[in-house]
Amino acid sequence: MKVLAAAPLSAKLGLFIVASYVAVAISAPWVSPYGEAEIVGSQFEPWSARFLLGTDNLGRDMLTRLVYGARNTVGIAFASTLLAFAVGGVLGIFSAVAGGWPDHLLSRAIDVLMAIPQLIFSMFLLTIFGMSVPVLIAVIALVDSTRVFRLARALAMNVVTMDYIDVARLRGESRLWIMRREILPNILSPLVAEFGLRFCFVFLMISALSFLGLGIQPPTADWGSMVRDNATLITYGDVTPLLPAGAIAVLTIGINYLIDWFLDKSSGLREGQ
Repeated sequence: MKVLAAAPLSAKLGLFIVASYVAVAISAPWVSPYGEAEIVGSQFEPWSARFLLGTDNLGRDMLTRLVYGARNTVGIAFASTLLAFAVGGVLGIFSAVAGGWPDHLLSRAIDVLMAIPQLIFSMFLLTIFGMSVPVLIAVIALVDSTRVFRLARALAMNVVTMDYIDVARLRGESRLWIMRREILPNILSPLVAEFGLRFCFVFLMISALSFLGLGIQPPTADWGSMVRDNATLITYGDVTPLLPAGAIAVLTIGINYLIDWFLDKSSGLREGQ
């Protein structure tokens, strides 16, 4: 609590934003006025006392869809980012520790995957394997793990050259022990900061895929598909389609505020001044 009290206003604002999104996502079935896919009115009804944000192209309540979109979009983004770090982080650290041909083999394979644009590669894999939620999480995690691998390997390479790593090897410690006890604690701070940044990128990628019709499939609520389905309202000066886009932007800002604060705390620069 003392750390939080001493945090700058931007960090507190970021924490409030993220906590609000998480609370809305968890309590979606209880705070939503209607069901997620329930058709409750006519197409594109304006804002009113009954429909606070109007209805969409099928007559579903926009406020309800916006609330459920937080659960689906944020939940899938978090699961994808977590899996990407589990795969890319472990392989990156292992590559640095192992060296030799395992390092070359993994690095060249990652180079091949990174040469393909992320969005195009994701669309290609989703077209082949389908568009279910587990496949979506796996595909995005696979594509994003290449970036995590590169960062984890670069950070681990700086640690592998240290004397205490040589001492651990002379003691007969296994590679797994060295990875878990010697390397990971020393590169954890930049990895955690990168987790927040990668979450934002994954979040935006899911929305982009949904906007293109290859992400979260209807009738599941998703902010990207909500922008696509209701984009025609912009022609008539209605800002309703911009609300999901605004929700994406606000969450991204909140996460970046927290990342900046975390980097500031972990660097120790202020404590040394």
